[in-house]
Amino acid sequence: MIPHLFLTIFAAASLTNVFPQIAPNELYSFGGSNTLAAQIQQGAPADIFASANTKLPEQLYAQGLVEKPVVFTRNALILIVPKSNPAHIHSVFDLRKPGVKLDIAAPGVPVGDYTRVVLHNLGLDDVMSNVVSQEVDVREVLAKVALGEADAGFVYTTDARTVKGKVATIGIRWSAQPIVQYAVAVVRSSTHLQAARQYVSYLLTKAAQTKLLAAGFLPRK
Repeated sequence: MIPHLFLTIFAAASLTNVFPQIAPNELYSFGGSNTLAAQIQQGAPADIFASANTKLPEQLYAQGLVEKPVVFTRNALILIVPKSNPAHIHSVFDLRKPGVKLDIAAPGVPVGDYTRVVLHNLGLDDVMSNVVSQEVDVREVLAKVALGEADAGFVYTTDARTVKGKVATIGIRWSAQPIVQYAVAVVRSSTHLQAARQYVSYLLTKAAQTKLLAAGFLPRK
């Protein structure tokens, strides 16, 4: 297990529910991976960075700010609508309907970039004209759709599971899915390097991986 040094862990918003289950005694800061990466670049004190993509940790690694990133889990995207489904959306292609209020994450936020890949892969680039808001992280998209402030939104499958009963889900065919890999890295400026490395190693153990799978994340390979 992890030594109780209260590591400061900057982690993607989509890990909000599962990380405290894996290691409950750490200090977590959840948000958009791009925002967290920028804070690390600006010198914010963190021991570990867990991102919803591999691009951001690799950039920090190239800048010498983190140790070599490791992929620890995967995810997939899903379309959610409010339980009442006021816009009568039953397929991703219904997002083309005039007046549909689509909520997505902003460019640079991993789920926002993945969303644009999905739309492009489905030949639905034109539905961007129905986007009414672009959020800073996936949990903002989730909240707006769950509250009925948007007719639909793209989130990770794991996020949809956290608001059961409040949203309905519409699947996206596997061939249109982007490769959604999560990478974790030790921040080089950490004053708890050994403990931080142990945390990263622990994420790859069967115990931690079992909790990720139970939360709906996909096997890391």
